[in-house]
Amino acid sequence: MNELMQAVTENLIFVAEFLGIVAVMFAVAYIFEKRAMKKKEEKERIFSTRKVAMIGMFSAIAVILMLLEIPVFFAPGFYKLDLSEIPALIGAFAFGPIAGVTIEFCKILLELLLRGTTTAFVGELANFIIGCSFLLPASIIYMSKKSKKMALIGSVTGTLCMTVFGTAFNAIYLLPKFAQLYGMPLDTIVGMGTAINPAINSVTTLVIFAVAPLNILKGGVVSSVTVLVYKKLSPILKEGHKKRDIRKAVSTEN
Repeated sequence: MNELMQAVTENLIFVAEFLGIVAVMFAVAYIFEKRAMKKKEEKERIFSTRKVAMIGMFSAIAVILMLLEIPVFFAPGFYKLDLSEIPALIGAFAFGPIAGVTIEFCKILLELLLRGTTTAFVGELANFIIGCSFLLPASIIYMSKKSKKMALIGSVTGTLCMTVFGTAFNAIYLLPKFAQLYGMPLDTIVGMGTAINPAINSVTTLVIFAVAPLNILKGGVVSSVTVLVYKKLSPILKEGHKKRDIRKAVSTEN
């Protein structure tokens, strides 16, 4: 009975930590987006009807891509490549950091509804926060000046942030938390990496030789695809904003 209560308590604490991290990501996105809008003297609503509809569409695409996980040869089976940040980054470029974080969050909720969790929610937290560590720097930089050059700079910066943060966060928090909640010794987890790469013999080497290359690969693929397709999608995504501006101009003249 005591073990059950302890397990329930640990899971509740983890859920509270998860929600706290989600709140922090939204707060960071909100602060930077409002600051950018203030500098440009824009009065656009954070969540307009069109934005909500587009966020819903991108979230659906993101969860489909998240389900299509690709194993990588250099990491244990629980680390897989998914390209769900492509629609999230496109949404963040088009509508701002808050839209990107919302797509990430909705994607996780949809994924949990579709197949639940096999990692005691640790995998979902990892996907969300590491995804945000990529989206937020990329979209904040792009908001400063919307050009292809800034999109590239933002994407590269986001990839570097995701790699550094994701590697450290796995070593310091995620892997120990997974071991605690899932009841699996850290040595067993490290052993899965050793079976693939003999150079992996500790948590540190596991994240250096498995997590870091995975994040670099993911950031590179997501950035490349986004930069290639965003220019073509941008006129369609912004069509609603142009119509709104025309209506505002007409109403002002009248």
